[in-house]
Amino acid sequence: MAATLKDVATLAGVSIKTVSNVVNGYDFVKPENRRKVLAALEATGYRPHRGARNLRRGRTGFIALVVPELSIPYFAELTGLVITAAHQHEWGVLIEQTQGVRGQERAALSSMGPYLIDGAILSPQALEAADFAELSPAVPLVLLGEHAVDVPIDHVAIDNVRAARTAVGHLARIGRRRIAAIGHNPHRGTAALRLIGYREALAENGIPERGELIVTALEYHRRDGAEAMDHLLDLPDPPDAVFCFNDLLALGAMRRVAERGLRIPEDVAIVGFDNTEESAFSIPSLTTIAPDKTAIAQTAIELLRRRGTETFAVQDIQIPFTLEIRESTGGFQPAL
Repeated sequence: MAATLKDVATLAGVSIKTVSNVVNGYDFVKPENRRKVLAALEATGYRPHRGARNLRRGRTGFIALVVPELSIPYFAELTGLVITAAHQHEWGVLIEQTQGVRGQERAALSSMGPYLIDGAILSPQALEAADFAELSPAVPLVLLGEHAVDVPIDHVAIDNVRAARTAVGHLARIGRRRIAAIGHNPHRGTAALRLIGYREALAENGIPERGELIVTALEYHRRDGAEAMDHLLDLPDPPDAVFCFNDLLALGAMRRVAERGLRIPEDVAIVGFDNTEESAFSIPSLTTIAPDKTAIAQTAIELLRRRGTETFAVQDIQIPFTLEIRESTGGFQPAL
């Protein structure tokens, strides 16, 4: 049978309260008693009951993470980073994926109760402001990604407009003039912001916008990038560069360029977005916008932690990004 606090206290010759104080990390224990308790803990193999300990602290020990798709590498990588950051605060993470469907996002919100979780991190794609009325006010919430809705809730994101402008500006600086965009989607707030940045970069570099070079993608998978690239390469005057709204679109586009017998970047330069691990190992390696995903995860977790004990103004935090220049636009960065 598993050892109990009473077993440890008996072996150490101290009270159960003293053992509890040591287990919970309290400082007001005499050094000699602490040594006795630690030795008894080791000897008995005692392991604290996480649920009971959290109950005494007035918390559940779990948070929720709600993302559109775990099959998309960006969200898979971000999920791992959130789990790592949460564990530093002794939180387990309950994961839900919604496919970006409003009904599923609303269902995730409505299931968040203070007796189930201590807080939630949500990356919404289809929610409206009224949907947040279903959330219990006792559950802290942090939103990731674009400002899809105007609600007084903590928010962590990068500047998508500036990031897209940086990506397209890079293509213009290497001499490209027929720059296409793959990823326009009227139902994705992120897509709208990245399209704004694309258009601003064209204007800043004196490049006329051509509507036929802006291609819609209903999903953001490799096949969608490949299909969009087929369309662009069939145009009478195809592009000499493409800005893709995520790395998967870019990888699909790169495949089609190679299958058509064209060279990257000599004939078509390509930039992605997200800096997923695959982008550094593709052939050629992919130039991409690199959000600081670690900072996104850690900042979201820290906001949840503070919301559990403090009162402060709603936070809107922008996380930095960089442009990783690799072979797909003429640079080189070996995969380490």
